Amino acid sequence: MMALLCLSTFSAQANDDDALLNPLFQDHAILQRDRIDPIWGDAKPGETVKIAFAGKDIQTRTDAKGHWEASLPALPAGGPYTLTVNTGDGTTQTIQDILIGDVWLCSGQSNMELQVERTLDSSSEIQNASNDRIRMLTVNDVSSATPLDRIPSSDHWLKTTPANVPKFSATCYYFARELQKTTSLPMGLIVSAWGGSRIEPWMSAQALRKVGGYDDALNLLDVYAKDPARAGKAWDRQWKAWWLSRPNQTKGNAPWNPSHVGEQGWLPAPIDRGPWQHWGMPELAHFTGMLWYRTTLKLSKQQAAQGVALSLGIANEIDQTWINGHWIGTAYGGVARTYAVPPGVLHEGDNLIAVNVLNTYRDGGIYGPADQRALRLRDGSSVVLGDWQYQVVPSSFGAPPRVPWQSTSGLTTLYNGMIAPLGHYGLRGALWYQGESNTGDSGNYRVLLEGLRDDLRTRFGANLPFLIAQLSSYGPSPTHPDESGWADVREAQRLVAAEDTHSGLAVSVDIGERYDIHPANKQELGRRLARVARHVVYGDSLSPSGPVPTTAQRSGDTVTLTFADITGHLIAYSSDTPIGFELCGTQPDSCHYAQADIQGDQIVLHARQPASSVDRVRYCWANSPTCTLYDDAGLPAGPFELSLTSTHSTR
Repeated sequence: MMALLCLSTFSAQANDDDALLNPLFQDHAILQRDRIDPIWGDAKPGETVKIAFAGKDIQTRTDAKGHWEASLPALPAGGPYTLTVNTGDGTTQTIQDILIGDVWLCSGQSNMELQVERTLDSSSEIQNASNDRIRMLTVNDVSSATPLDRIPSSDHWLKTTPANVPKFSATCYYFARELQKTTSLPMGLIVSAWGGSRIEPWMSAQALRKVGGYDDALNLLDVYAKDPARAGKAWDRQWKAWWLSRPNQTKGNAPWNPSHVGEQGWLPAPIDRGPWQHWGMPELAHFTGMLWYRTTLKLSKQQAAQGVALSLGIANEIDQTWINGHWIGTAYGGVARTYAVPPGVLHEGDNLIAVNVLNTYRDGGIYGPADQRALRLRDGSSVVLGDWQYQVVPSSFGAPPRVPWQSTSGLTTLYNGMIAPLGHYGLRGALWYQGESNTGDSGNYRVLLEGLRDDLRTRFGANLPFLIAQLSSYGPSPTHPDESGWADVREAQRLVAAEDTHSGLAVSVDIGERYDIHPANKQELGRRLARVARHVVYGDSLSPSGPVPTTAQRSGDTVTLTFADITGHLIAYSSDTPIGFELCGTQPDSCHYAQADIQGDQIVLHARQPASSVDRVRYCWANSPTCTLYDDAGLPAGPFELSLTSTHSTR
C-alpha cells in the first residue's frame, strides 16, 4: 500500500526510509506474551515519539542518529491489537491485527528451509492450511560483512493460508501446528535459514573469537568491510600459501602459474556434458572434492586492452579463479560466475585461466551453456572460452581455507545479514536444524554449537530455550563399523542438548532417507520438536525424545547400558534384539558389532573379544545407520558414544 502523503501517514508496508517502525513490526505480527517487548524504529534526530498500544500510551525520543526504542507492556496471549506510532511533526504509522503469543526463531540450513510443498502429502497439507493463529515471517537470504539493523522491506508477516504456506519452512510450520494441539496460544514463526550454510556464518564475530582459532580470518573480514580489493589480495596470498604447503607443490608447478603450463596430469574436460559426475568417467561418478580447470585464451593487443569481465557459467560449489596468476574472485553455490578483470591482468597472446572448484554435494564443477563461458569486451563483443582441461586434486590434500566474507561458508556473514536485523525481538525459543555442511570437519562442532547457543542467548535472553533437530540419516547403510562425520555431529548435538536444562534434542536419525539429504517426513520431525518443547519450555512431565543412555558398565565379558527417559518399555523393531551396537577400543579402527539383549531398562552387550580391551560403546554410529531400539511411545534411542566404567567381575 502506498503512503498517503497528504496525511503524512505510512502503512506497515511503507518504504523503509520513511516508516517510523522497524520492518519487523507490521500488520499480522505476533509479539511475545508475558514479557516486556522491545520495539524500535527511526525518525528525525531529537524527535519525540509517541506509541499507543493496548490502551497504554508510551513516549520516547530519538537519539542523534534518529533511532528510537521503547518497551511495550507485558500482556497475556490474545489480540488482535492495533499499534500506532506518531511523531511531533504529525507523521503517523499504524499497524493492525497484532496477536500476542509465543514467538519462535527457526534457523539452520536447507532442511530447516525445506518448504511445505516438498513434504509428504503436501497437496492435502496445503489445502488444509488455514490457521489465523499461526503467523509466518521468512527472512530473505542476506549476507553481510557487517551487522545490519533491518530485514528487507519485502519480508512480511503472513497468516497461515493455502496460498501462503507452500513456500514456508515445513519443520517450523509442523512444529507450531503440533504444539497448538496442547496449547491454544498464537504462534509466531520467524524463519532465518539458508541452504548449504555452515554453522560459523550464523555466529557473531564476538562468539567466534570466544571459540578461538578465527581471529586471523575475522581480521581479514574487517579489512574486506572497508577495502575489498586489499582483502582480496590478502586472501590470494593465503589461499596460495595453503596450496603450496601441500605435498610436492611449488610456485613453479602451481596450476595458476602462466609460465609453467605443462601437460603432465591434465586431461581434456568435457564440460559440455555438465557436472563432472556426468562425464561418464567411473572415478568421477561419485566424486566430491576439488578439481582444477584451466584453459588458454589467445587475445590480440586490442582485445586484451578491452577485456572487462570473465564469465564462467555455473561453477558449483566454491571456486577460486585466476587469470595469468592474478586472483580475480570467488563465489559460492550453483550460480553463474562473472568476475571483473582488473586492468593490466590480460595481455596480447596466450592468457591462462585457472579455476579451482570445491564440491561437497553432487553436481560439481563448471557447466552450463558454452556461450556463458567467455571474456566480455568493452565494445560488447566476447571471446568464447574453449578446450578446457582438468586435474583431480588428491583427497589427502584436505579442505582448503574458506574466504571469510562468503555467504554460507564464511564467518558471521549470515548472523550479520539475517540474525542481527532481528534486534532483541521477543522470543519464546529457538529451533536449530543444521550440521550437514559441517560433517566434513566435525571435530569442532560441539564448541561451535555451544557458542551459537550462547550467542543467541546474549541477543534474545539469557535462558532462551534452544531446541536442536538432530541430523537425519543420509547415504549408504554401513556393512561394518567405521568413522562418520555425520555421527560426530549427532554426538555433538546430543551432548550440547544434555548439558543444559533449557535445551533439548529431537532425535530424527530414523526418519531420514538414504538417497535424499532432504527427507520429506517433516511432519514427524515437527511432532518430535513439539514434544521436546513441551518438556523443556512448557514443563510437561513427558520424556522429551526417547530413551537416553546414562551409564555404560563393563563386568566380565559383558557391557551393560542403562537408559532413562523411557516411556513404558524398551523394545526392538523387527527382531527380538536391537542391532547397531558397537564395542570399541581406544583406536578409531577397533570397533566391532556386538550382540545386544534387552533386560528391563538396560541393554546387555556381549563382546566378541576380551572385554578388558573395550573402552567405549557406540550405537547407530554411521552416516545412515539402521536403528531399531525404541520405547512404547514409538520414540527411538538416538546415536551415542559412551566411555565405559568397570564393575567388580563376578567370574
